[in-house]
Amino acid sequence: MLFGLISYKDFYMKVNTMAEMQANGETPEILFWVGCAGSFDTRAQKITKAFATILDKAGLKFAILGKEEACTGDPARRAGNEFLFQMMAYNNIQILNGYQVKKIVTTCPHCFNTLKNEYADLGGNYEVIHHTTLLQQLIEEGRIKIKEDHELKGESVVYHDSCYLGRANQIYEAPRKVLENLQTELKEMKRCRSNGLCCGAGGAQMFKEDEPGNTRINLERTEEAIETNATVIASACPFCNTMLSDGIKLKEKETQVKVLDIAELIEQSII
Repeated sequence: MLFGLISYKDFYMKVNTMAEMQANGETPEILFWVGCAGSFDTRAQKITKAFATILDKAGLKFAILGKEEACTGDPARRAGNEFLFQMMAYNNIQILNGYQVKKIVTTCPHCFNTLKNEYADLGGNYEVIHHTTLLQQLIEEGRIKIKEDHELKGESVVYHDSCYLGRANQIYEAPRKVLENLQTELKEMKRCRSNGLCCGAGGAQMFKEDEPGNTRINLERTEEAIETNATVIASACPFCNTMLSDGIKLKEKETQVKVLDIAELIEQSII
């Protein structure tokens, strides 16, 4: 999907690859690491499109790796295949270091955690930032401006903490501050922040069959979100988005509750 052109329905945006920028003697401010979900999953592609639109409107000079980008190896390591993880990581690090990449932004907390905390042991040292943190910075710097009257103003929103963003990296405030800037009615589930409940996709569970049990984790988490009476569930992870969207479908609440990434909420609301 992402070979330098982001497309979705009638939306097209030319995004420079690192190879193209290097050939033109240019250096981006930041590399947008799209991730497997953001590249190949139809739903997550919308998040990619929204975030790329925001970066473009903010005037941020960014690039992607395009077809040179491969999986970070996170699912392989979580599933116990350390050899495969290191092979994938070394390959990515060689490419990143070859382009002398210094700063990376990602919309996926799994990619964020792996690039930030696990690549350094293998020779990959980068400043890695999650898109919610960057969005907060862009708003505070005035590089993106929220419309006075936007559709989400006053909407009741409940935020779901991603495990790799929250407990693993202690990022709780940035996504909430972004939502507050939208002037939404921010609600909290009974289990949130450091006590938040996993969506059920972590630890490579996204890619395997359910294990024996009485309740699906994503369904239990969805029920907690529905209990808040929020009309929007805000996520900051493509895996969480998938699991919560599935939960909403199973509960037959699709007409009452939307599941949207924070980037999508911002993209809908900026000038």
